[in-house]
Amino acid sequence: MKNTAQNLQIILGSHVHVPYGAGEEEFEKAYSLRLKPFISALYKFPQIPGTLHCSGVFLSWVDRMYPECTMSIDDLVSRKQVELLGGGFYEPQFTLIPLQDKLGQVEMLTTYLRKRFGKKPQGCWLPALSWEQNMVGPLLSCGMAYTFLAEERFRLAGLSGEDLYAPCLSEDQGKLISVFPISRPLETLFKPGEGLSAPFVEALFKLSGELPDAASRVVTVFPDPCRSMASPGEAELYWYRFFQGLAASSLNFTTPGRFIKGRRGFRKAYFPGSTDRQYLIDYPAANGIYAKMVFSHMLINQLRGDKARKHTALEELWKAQAYDAFCPAESGGIYRGDLRKSAFKSLLEAEKITRENGSFIPCLMNFDFDLDNEDEYLFQGEWINGYVRLEGAGLFELDYLPRSWNYLDTFACPRSRPSGFSDLILPASCNTAALENLEKILAGPEIRRCAGERFQVGDIDKARCKAAFILPEQDQGPFRSISMEKGYQLRKDTLLVNYRLRSSGEGEENFCFAPVVELSFPGDGEEYQRIFGGGTGIPPVPVEGAGVSGIRSLKFHDIKNETILTLEADKTFDGRIIPIYCQIPGEQNPREVYQSTRVIPLFKVRLPPGESWKLALSLKFTN
Repeated sequence: MKNTAQNLQIILGSHVHVPYGAGEEEFEKAYSLRLKPFISALYKFPQIPGTLHCSGVFLSWVDRMYPECTMSIDDLVSRKQVELLGGGFYEPQFTLIPLQDKLGQVEMLTTYLRKRFGKKPQGCWLPALSWEQNMVGPLLSCGMAYTFLAEERFRLAGLSGEDLYAPCLSEDQGKLISVFPISRPLETLFKPGEGLSAPFVEALFKLSGELPDAASRVVTVFPDPCRSMASPGEAELYWYRFFQGLAASSLNFTTPGRFIKGRRGFRKAYFPGSTDRQYLIDYPAANGIYAKMVFSHMLINQLRGDKARKHTALEELWKAQAYDAFCPAESGGIYRGDLRKSAFKSLLEAEKITRENGSFIPCLMNFDFDLDNEDEYLFQGEWINGYVRLEGAGLFELDYLPRSWNYLDTFACPRSRPSGFSDLILPASCNTAALENLEKILAGPEIRRCAGERFQVGDIDKARCKAAFILPEQDQGPFRSISMEKGYQLRKDTLLVNYRLRSSGEGEENFCFAPVVELSFPGDGEEYQRIFGGGTGIPPVPVEGAGVSGIRSLKFHDIKNETILTLEADKTFDGRIIPIYCQIPGEQNPREVYQSTRVIPLFKVRLPPGESWKLALSLKFTN
């Protein structure tokens, strides 16, 4: 093939990341299908330089499990065939985290690469290629001379034609960084088939013929064609044959650092920001992690005089900032309970570190926790945290600190919000069989969904970690004459919830009262949780099936966390226990993943006019 593209520069890179909190199988798959085949094949073609980025969490795993692979990377770096990229150690959502954390995450990965490979990175990978213009200063402060954005973002900045094949300079507050465009259309040419590299090579020759001054142009690709291949051998053969075809083409390969060295005259551009913050609106679960991150950051910044403890707390905080936990990423992202739970675990570990000096005193505070310009009520205990919002006066976070576990972390659907003691008033005819399809009941006209109504603040006793919330009767709707007082009190290992319902109507009210709780365990099935029901003077017996009747307590044995949760009432109740799953969108083979276990206690109530009905519930935690 005649080489008309001799002067066009090509940057060929690979990016591999596995989110913190993923299982060993996911790390193994990324290593065997994505990293190892690329490195092994590239090693055999020393005339082709490459660019490599691995998140710190993945690369440190590889170094621990397969040190021979990092030795190969070290050799490639030593012979200047591979240029390593820096970035955030835990692949953070840079656009959402504070400046201090941006700097800390980048410096952490830079230090790791320098110590392990003896080379400080010149450039930075941006997770999900997310961008805000104020990223320039922090990246430059960390020694990053260049980064990458998708070609589409160059187009949004008003660039087109030949300007899509050269880096631009981007500025903020007088600081400049080079930004390379990544060609997504050319990456689609990396796919299995005969003559593997031929379509890519032909596209480059065609492009070179169309571009004026091809020597000053660059094409950047970070393909990932082997993610779904059947075996590591197939993936390695793919890359070997691909590189073999590239080597025969005499194309001109380079790395980002080499390309920008000594060059001047790049165009200047300001790139529009990403829409990452919209995820906090679209996914309340993401906003919950974000709010907890901001709160934890505030607690850490209050530490004084112990730099080592503060740094340890920050490292725990950084683990929770991975972009996978905030959006529906390729890994499944926000839909995956294991990633969310790992984020919460790290945030709770950070919070515990801020308490380690022994001066912590349990307290109740009102504070705008979820950043909606309205105070929530935070019960901060020695063993338990319980956070309450005025809408529904329900819990939206329930932390058991000895296990660093948020038992209200769930994701029934994108718009769902975590819910503990989310109250419903149902028709008297409702039974446990009908509760199987709670969503259908909620859509019906004959219920009062107190969980969606706004409560008023009643008596507050901060010293005793005790608060009451009041729901008045309504002007219209089912059971509108019923008012409610709902109180919470936090003790060392127990959360107490007390209800007083009163009717102001003229006739007797007959209904079912259901304070719904969704408890999130590590998984579903007997290897994760076992449930027992009991009554007055009756020892607990295993719950078989979804329905229970005539009991006063439910014991949930959390096998993985070695914890027992006991939900107990002062009255007999029936109920239903339903595992909640959701489907991860966008996967080739969609799968449903466990989110939480919905507990629906059902109390029969007869309430004469002017009288009250009381209920006392407790949720106790035992190691």
